Amino acid sequence: MKNKFIQSTIILMIGGIATKLLSFIIKIYFTRIIGTDGINIYAIIMPTYSLLITIAQLGLPIAISNIIAKGEKTGKKVIFSIIPVSLVLNLIIIAIIVLSSKFLSNNLLHEPRAQLPLICLSFILPFISISSIIRGYFFGKQKMTPHTLSNILEQIFKFIIVIAVLPILLKYGTIVAVCGYILINIISEIISIIIFLLFLPKRFTIQKKDIKPDPETIKEILAIGLPSVGGRIIGNIGFFFEPIILTWILMLMGYSGEYIITEYAVYNTYVIGLLIVPTFFVTALSTALLPEISKYTCNKNRAKSIFKKAITWAFLLGLIANIFFYFFAEFILMFIFDTNAGVNYIKVLTFFFILYYLEAPMISTLQALGYSKHCMMTTTLGIIVKLMMIVILSLFKIGIYSLIFAEVIFIVVVVLSSYIKIRKVLN
Repeated sequence: MKNKFIQSTIILMIGGIATKLLSFIIKIYFTRIIGTDGINIYAIIMPTYSLLITIAQLGLPIAISNIIAKGEKTGKKVIFSIIPVSLVLNLIIIAIIVLSSKFLSNNLLHEPRAQLPLICLSFILPFISISSIIRGYFFGKQKMTPHTLSNILEQIFKFIIVIAVLPILLKYGTIVAVCGYILINIISEIISIIIFLLFLPKRFTIQKKDIKPDPETIKEILAIGLPSVGGRIIGNIGFFFEPIILTWILMLMGYSGEYIITEYAVYNTYVIGLLIVPTFFVTALSTALLPEISKYTCNKNRAKSIFKKAITWAFLLGLIANIFFYFFAEFILMFIFDTNAGVNYIKVLTFFFILYYLEAPMISTLQALGYSKHCMMTTTLGIIVKLMMIVILSLFKIGIYSLIFAEVIFIVVVVLSSYIKIRKVLN
């Protein structure tokens, strides 16, 4: 079992490196060709996109992985019970976004041009949901190769399409190019789904009786998924309101709308975009950790041992990565993005961002042990504190640094609360 956990982590890590590299190349190309105006529009809608994906997924990958790992239900029953629920939810979300896009863009995001990109975002959701459901099945089986291969091929095809299509779309305007860049994700998600289907076992034959949803299975999936997605929804709601509150309070303090949008785009695109690059390892570790600890919920010593190793590796990675970013931030930004915008923000964040790398393994451990509700409560507390700190710190007229310091406080609150809970449960 130990070898299976290590093997899963290594496969996910290798895939994560390749995927991150490819996605980073795509991001570099996108930022250089789309221009500052396009980057600003894309950055302002990303919090909404993250929120929509979280709601659409409904915590299903985590729940399915947990149930499959325990071996209490067949994969077919789990997958075909939850797909209809997921599709209905996605159709409802699409309808809501289409009807409210004008209000969201004009009144909340304060960027009228964001209306069409918001509508485009909603159309991707059903494809992401289906892909996530099948991915959860493979995670539960601790078969990480399909996920790794699908991610790599997805990014390769996306890169080819972006290079071929984006320059043509730019001729019709920045908004058309941004929308096209968003909708390309539909093709990449379809490719991901096809790869997953090819890896399904031969005995995974689909008959008419298999397509019938099982209410008991749906109830069990939602019982695990809803609390786990609750924390993520709250986190993304906070992310959604972040630019809204920041724009409102900074404008009251006398900052121009142009300054706020530009600096927020620098923070999200360059600063956070760079600092989260090494998280491919942490993501791999956390993904492999969930089904592994799920099997040892009755063996606290074994679960504790696995957790300690995971958290140690995550900390060491965070330490090395942030030391590197601190000393070479300007060189990396110039080399990748052809700008040094955000270098001072990075140097401040690196002192605290090490803790960010501990967050995912802790959350996965709590979810595997059946404490998804605690994750939700912790995230809720962290988000409330973060949004309050954005308002309070902005009163000191420190610009985007109010957001940066609020982010640091959020990370500390979540990590500290999660660690205290895990220590209490496993001791």
